[in-house]
Amino acid sequence: MKVTIDPDAGFCFGVSRAIAAAENELSAGGELYCLGDIVHNSEELERLKSKGLKVITHEDLPMLSGKKVLIRAHGEPPQTFETASKLNITLIDATCPIVNKLQQRISKSSQASAVEGGSVLIYGKPGHAEVVGLVGQTDGKAIVINKKEDLDKVDFSKPVHLYSQTTMDKEGLDDIAGEIEKRLENSGGQGVKVHNTICGQVSGRAPLVRAFAMKHDVIVFVSGKKSSNGAWLFSICHTQNERSYFVSSKEELQKDWFRGAESVGVTGATSTPPWLLNEIAGEISTF
Repeated sequence: MKVTIDPDAGFCFGVSRAIAAAENELSAGGELYCLGDIVHNSEELERLKSKGLKVITHEDLPMLSGKKVLIRAHGEPPQTFETASKLNITLIDATCPIVNKLQQRISKSSQASAVEGGSVLIYGKPGHAEVVGLVGQTDGKAIVINKKEDLDKVDFSKPVHLYSQTTMDKEGLDDIAGEIEKRLENSGGQGVKVHNTICGQVSGRAPLVRAFAMKHDVIVFVSGKKSSNGAWLFSICHTQNERSYFVSSKEELQKDWFRGAESVGVTGATSTPPWLLNEIAGEISTF
């Protein structure tokens, strides 16, 4: 049985950058706190915790005066930076540059909408760290859209700007944009400006994962259970290859999955560390 690791799987640029920033601080012997899970992968998170990384929440900030706190790739709303400044907290800003650019664009759209009376919509997952940061650029005025029913909250008689969380799927964004167009026709609205702000590295993974899944008898998809990107990519794998299995660690592997298989492909999310892909591929090779 041949086991092949997907050469395109593993950390995206933003996650790699954040983890490198954390490791640089930890290797220097400094005390480092991270506002939320640095990555949606429990195995990688435990590895970094073993090096000294401490995960905190916003409620912990008042107790960290004079400390160093890392802002993960998802970014944060402006209020977090204001709070840190007041508390004399040193922030290590590892916001993904793509997310940072999106925050700036949404902020400008929000300012324009305040003048024209329109709405800023964000296609994303309510409560997701990146979405919280994006909504924060609008003083909480942006409307988060996760399904078509959420559009009932929008006044379509005014201009609409639609953005997307960077890790959402293009098909979903297109569906929402299409529904907005229908509602605008019915209401005589002033039109919608759709901004495709899905990360190219994320959206580009879909066709690659689909092709990889076709090449192998069995697919083992490695991801943290909290990863929305992992859930989406795994669904693509499973649609293409029914013998696709989702695992977060090598302990979850089952020998029965590989019965009669000549080739096994190991792939994962943009939040899956390369070392974990290697570890799981090695374990499969022992079966």
